[in-house]
Amino acid sequence: MENEILITTMNDVPGYRVTNVHGEVFGLTTRSRNLFSNIGAGFRTLIGGEVKGWTKLLMRSREEAVERMKQATTEHGGNAVIAMRFDASELGSGITEIVAYGTAVTIRRES
Repeated sequence: MENEILITTMNDVPGYRVTNVHGEVFGLTTRSRNLFSNIGAGFRTLIGGEVKGWTKLLMRSREEAVERMKQATTEHGGNAVIAMRFDASELGSGITEIVAYGTAVTIRRES
């Protein structure tokens, strides 16, 4: 696990001990789709089914938010994030905010 940030939605990490709590960290990104994608999504809502363009966009957005959260964890001196969560909201017409957040900690393998 050297130089890698472990992320878990749990409040602890089995086999590891939290040696330091660095506080809350988050990664944030905002995204919008282009006009043609929004029109296509509008048609998809009329007939039902997955809007694949939006799904891909949200997946990339989550990945980017997690990477930014990892960077914040490193900057705070941690090597793990516990109690990680996602949040999303619409900021305006077609603009979505994605946030990954949790508690940055330093963990050490128990002997």
